[in-house]
Amino acid sequence: MAASHEARSNGLSRRDFARMMTVGGAASWFVAGRPWTGPAQALLQTPAQPTESFWGAVRDQFVMPRDLGVMNAANLCPSSAPALDAMYENTRDMDRDPSPQNRVKMAEGKENTRQLLADFLRVTPEEIIITRNTSEANNMVSSGVHLGEGDEVVLFADNHPSNKRAWESKSERFGFTINELPNPNPHPGPEYYIEAVRAALTPRTRVLALTHLTSSVGDLMPARELCQLARENDVLSLLDGAQSCGLLDVDLGDIQPDFYTGSAHKWPCGAKEAGGLFVNQRSHDKIWPVILSAYSGRVGISRTHEGFGQRDEPAIIAFGEALKFQTRVGRQAIEQRSRDLASLAIEELNKIDGVQVWTSPNPSRRAAVVSFLPGNLDVRRLSAALYENDRIGCATRGGQDRGGLRFSPHFYNLESEVERGVAAVKKYVAQGV
Repeated sequence: MAASHEARSNGLSRRDFARMMTVGGAASWFVAGRPWTGPAQALLQTPAQPTESFWGAVRDQFVMPRDLGVMNAANLCPSSAPALDAMYENTRDMDRDPSPQNRVKMAEGKENTRQLLADFLRVTPEEIIITRNTSEANNMVSSGVHLGEGDEVVLFADNHPSNKRAWESKSERFGFTINELPNPNPHPGPEYYIEAVRAALTPRTRVLALTHLTSSVGDLMPARELCQLARENDVLSLLDGAQSCGLLDVDLGDIQPDFYTGSAHKWPCGAKEAGGLFVNQRSHDKIWPVILSAYSGRVGISRTHEGFGQRDEPAIIAFGEALKFQTRVGRQAIEQRSRDLASLAIEELNKIDGVQVWTSPNPSRRAAVVSFLPGNLDVRRLSAALYENDRIGCATRGGQDRGGLRFSPHFYNLESEVERGVAAVKKYVAQGV
């Protein structure tokens, strides 16, 4: 992946970036035109005051071209170069030699990813199940927790379908009830949600299912307080982390949910068929395995709950490399960068007559998901025009409930892309699509 014209013109070459990012000047990341060729030989660090040129060099660690500004991390991220290379090299290696002997290192790679994910979430490998994605992980919980008539699950209206419809479907089958709590707009503050859950919990409540950061309008839920409230009432908590894992500097040791789920293909910038389920040590005996086959994990709960049969081991290994890449760049720096881009988008969108921003203007109540209604425009036609004419990718949100467009920028996006996207929205709102 050769450096683009834009990368050369921003004043920071890849070699300069490697020099900035490494302690002691080690620059083995960038060799012979390849963005990544193996493990870094020194710890990487982000400058105390990262410039736009720095983030431009980070952007060049993704194959997405500079003329395409896709702000859709809430749905699908590009893989970082280390993840992409790991996927390619390990897939080729396994196809070159599919023998049991050669595949030993694939199993070792999976366990390495388990350790990396545990470190990333600040928990232990014994508490990690490697899944395909958040949806699979959520369903493992809703199918694995024993519930029946007389039991109750409390969940929020803005939960993702895999953490909402799954519970609703299983309630019809097994006879437990659902108590659905609203997500008001704009975000009413953490106190509202804490008191709403406190009022909803009864002696019948067995599970509290919530989304850490909603995919609809980007509301950030008070996860730590809600999980604590559940614990105090002997209620299991399931925290859907599809929109927080890889974006927020998540510390599950602090939040203490019973279950936490996440995907590699969103904010971690990893492979497309990998994810994880955290099961708190205290809750290992609270969930039944729902998929039973061979080739389970080696430690902790993975021994009994990870018997999925053949998995895409190169994808799992690539997930680990994606986590290592983000750790090198700096998780706090990534979160702040993504938040800053979202703040820029909200600030500029609020200047456009006829645009309704659904996402909270309060930084403490959101992160990097920005939803807005672009006047009276057909959002599908607008999305197509943004992509075809302005090279901006984003998601559409249909329906009557806060419909419109969704920008979800991440650390590989540039300020110029946000500005270009908002300027294009302003143009189309004024003149039509």
